[in-house]
This record gives sequence, C-alpha cells and structure tokens, in this order.
Amino acid sequence: MPESNKPLKHLRMLVLATTYPRWENDSTPHFVFDLNRQLAQKVETWVLVPHSGGAKYFEEKDGVRIIRFPYFFPTKLQCLCYDGGILPNLKSSWLARLQLPFFLIFQFLAILKAVRKYKINFIHCNWIIPQGFFTLIISKLFNIPYLLTALGADVFAFRGLPGFRKLKSWVLKHSSLCTANSHDLIEQLKLLSPTTPLQYIPVGVDEKFFTENNYDPQLKVDLNITGPFLLGVGRFAEKKGFKYLIDAMPAILKSFPETKLVLIGYGPKESELKSQVKSLGLGQNILFVGGKSRSDLSRYYATADIFIGPSIVAAGGDTEGQPAAFIETMASKTAIIASDVGGIKDVVMQGKTGLMIQQKNSQQISDAVLSLCNDKEFKQLLEKNGRQHIMERFCWQAIAKKYLGIYERMDQDLESTNRPGSSAD
Repeated sequence: MPESNKPLKHLRMLVLATTYPRWENDSTPHFVFDLNRQLAQKVETWVLVPHSGGAKYFEEKDGVRIIRFPYFFPTKLQCLCYDGGILPNLKSSWLARLQLPFFLIFQFLAILKAVRKYKINFIHCNWIIPQGFFTLIISKLFNIPYLLTALGADVFAFRGLPGFRKLKSWVLKHSSLCTANSHDLIEQLKLLSPTTPLQYIPVGVDEKFFTENNYDPQLKVDLNITGPFLLGVGRFAEKKGFKYLIDAMPAILKSFPETKLVLIGYGPKESELKSQVKSLGLGQNILFVGGKSRSDLSRYYATADIFIGPSIVAAGGDTEGQPAAFIETMASKTAIIASDVGGIKDVVMQGKTGLMIQQKNSQQISDAVLSLCNDKEFKQLLEKNGRQHIMERFCWQAIAKKYLGIYERMDQDLESTNRPGSSAD
C-alpha cells in the first residue's frame, strides 16, 4: 500500500449524526455516509445514529461500521428522527415530542457505551445540538477532542428560548474546530463563538451517480408530462418556500399551459400545500409524488427541465445551509432557479450556473421559469456551467481531502499527547 493510502495510526473516530441512510436506496440524505465511506480506508470509523423501525442495529457498509441506537419502544413507533427531521417532527407530532426526552437519554448512553467499547479517542459531531452537548460532556469525562460540523438548522434552531444560545456557544468554544457548509453559516457561528476556529467545507456530491445519463423519457410518460417539466425537492417545511412556487404556477401556465410541477418530499406542511393547490385549481398541473429513493431522485433530477428551490428565511430565523438537492441537480446538468438566502449563493452563481431570485417572490419565480423556457440556448449554457462548477468544487473526493487534512492533524496530536485510546490495537 502506498504511503499516502496508509490508514492513520492513532485515530479511532466516532461520528455522530441524526441524518443517515437507514437501508439501501433510503430517501434520507446520504451526505454524512458519503463522506465516511470516502475515508473508510484511511480512518478507523464508527458511526452512531438513531435507530428506525426496520433498520439494522449494527452493520458494516463500505468499510464504515454503523451503530443504530433505539430510543423508544416498540421501535416501530419511533418517529422523532428521519422522515423530515427532528425539528419539523417536533412541531407536527405529539408522539415525537413525547419521545424527545427518551431520545436524549438513550443517545447519551449510546455515546458513552461506544466510547468505552471501541476505545474512541476522537469525535466528529454533526449538528451542534442536540448531540454536540453530549459530545462536550464526553470530551470532558474522557479527555477526547472533538470536531463539530454545523449544517444550518442546528445554528438557527431555538433562537428565542432562554439558554440555548449560551449552550451552543459553550459547545462551540470547547471544540477543536467547527466546519460549516456555507459562508453565511460561518458568519452566524462567529456571532455565537468568536474564538472558535472555523472552516468552510461544503457538502459534496457523487458526480458519478448524479449525471445527465440518468435522463429517463419513460418518467415523463408515466407522469403524463408533455410540456415543461418543473421540479421541486425537499421537506415540506416553512423554510423551503414551496407555497411561493405554487403561487407562481398560474402565471407560468398562461404561457405554457402544458407545464407540470412535480414536488418530491414530505413534511408538516404537506396538507397545507395540497389545500393551496386545490384552492387554485391546479391539481392537474402540480403533482405530489412523495419521498423518493436516491436512485429515483437521480432520474427526476436528470429528466426535469428546470429545478426550482424557492427557499426562504422562516419566521424563527431558520434557513438553508447548503441543500444537497441543489448540487445533485446541477451535477445532473439541469437548470436551476433558487432563492438568494443562506448558503445557496455558495452554490448558484447568478446568470452563470443558475438564476437567483428574491425570497417570497412568486413573480420572480414565474419570470425566471418563463425566461428559461423561452431561451433554450441560455438554459443549456447554465446547465453546462452548473455541471462544471460542481465538478470543480463539490466532488466528494475533493471534500474528503479537506476533512482528511483535519483528521491527520488530530492523529498527529494524539501521537504527541499520547491520549488514552491512541493505540490502534
């Protein structure tokens, strides 16, 4: 094995996350797993995530050891995590709210058990809360350094509740480093903890999986699409702004009456959005197709004519970090229209790789769609530039190298300090 491919000698890493694929072709975002498997041959890694009914409690996949801890019984009733995310589930489900204290207790115990059992000496914690708080406690108990990765909702969540700002600042202050997937998020983190080392590292994309080669004409036949094919993907939550996209459809249909908008996802706003579609009489032109597997998503991205991400800043301040759907769409060489909020501007370059619009502006959405429908040459230029932009900056191989640099520094620190567990026996 070449020197550059040798595994790190001392690092025994525990990765914490609440967003992780549960089974093959799960619609849950894959970004944490995609990073883990890129580095599986270099870093000895265990991943600890919440269990979900029907998922395995332990499995090894692509060199990554995955531990799923149950937090409510019977396990088939677990509904706090996945299928929309913790925050939306808390807002929409009394059962999810009931499960929260059990989740927190069992998560802490699972982290404690994993650290002891596998002689963990470094933790990579995705999301500042809730697991960042437990990571801090474990760090103090076992003298284990930790890396944080902020993804958006964890920074903006619970802003108005007493003590949460201080808690986030405390977790950040004691971390070795915090990465964030957008420059906008970096600025928010500086306000929480000015002294914490911060580094911008975007979420990556599997550019070999998401390509224009997934174009599927049969998909249009199945959906009875004969005109422009518009696509929206994401949780049906306030910050996704789908209500403004729906409001834009009547103006689009005046010029292109055969247009169809396909919405992929689920979430607390689903019934509200469906009622909106019904009240506007758009049931024949707007299709709700539920959640889709990763392989199905690749077909939708590549087959759609235009992807629209009408995200907004929600009432509580929550907004986008760096949505995976946006970079997956651009990798699939499909034109994109997106709101200028959060970390989206790190991905979409106005007039070069896509079109940017103001948030909550249905008129701008319809104008942007019509401009692309009427100018195929410009649309193709955006698609070409978008794919090239992704290839240059967002491939997982390049992203993994940035994290590997962090892990290598931690491995060297472990060697010099001789912390407990630094022997890879």
